[in-house]
Amino acid sequence: MDKNLIIPNHIGIIMDGNGRWAQERGLVRTMGHKKAVGTLKDLCIHMADMGVKYCSLYAFSTENFKRDSSEVDFLMNLFITAFKKEFDFIKEKKVRVLFSGRREPLPEGVLKVMDQIVEETSQYKNLTLNICLNYGSHAEIVDTTKKICEMVQKGSISLEDITEDFIQSHLYQDLPPLDYVIRTSGELRLSNFMMYQASYAEFYFPSVYFPDFNCEEFDKAIAEYNKRNRRFGGVK
Repeated sequence: MDKNLIIPNHIGIIMDGNGRWAQERGLVRTMGHKKAVGTLKDLCIHMADMGVKYCSLYAFSTENFKRDSSEVDFLMNLFITAFKKEFDFIKEKKVRVLFSGRREPLPEGVLKVMDQIVEETSQYKNLTLNICLNYGSHAEIVDTTKKICEMVQKGSISLEDITEDFIQSHLYQDLPPLDYVIRTSGELRLSNFMMYQASYAEFYFPSVYFPDFNCEEFDKAIAEYNKRNRRFGGVK
């Protein structure tokens, strides 16, 4: 790896195209999700080795519950299996795992595994992996607003305390703003993903489906990021 490369501090990945990847190969959609687990494992190891400090993964949106129930059930079981058996690299690479999203109506088995992995990795300080599960940016903003309103009602804060930094720190997770958002499969939209955190992020939309978004494709994304001139509203 080129030592002169600028590595984004916080990367967001919208893991899109799993179902289409499978269908184009004559497979059922769920096989695309299964293949994506291996891709994700390789990517996380690669990011940890590269020095990425934070990565937020769009794993399952609030809207995804509208999909066919058999696919949703498969995904819920896949999450449990992946967390238990496929993410053995987490301890080796000292990866801290967090989750963003609403717990309701996630199955009890998923919640149990989530809580366990958060507790077991809480002291790790290499890569922080924020898994957005049953997540929607609209829901996050609503939930954060309710939380802050309750604090005002209780008198623990005043209106003057509510600043941009205060709101940022009271979202589902207190993480740095996104620097780079990657959405695979060629779709050109955020789909309700971390809109507050992505205010000044750079965007990259490769046409490759996520199951094929390997480490080489990730390196292409980093190379593209290094061509960008981030001005944050100023002039450079």
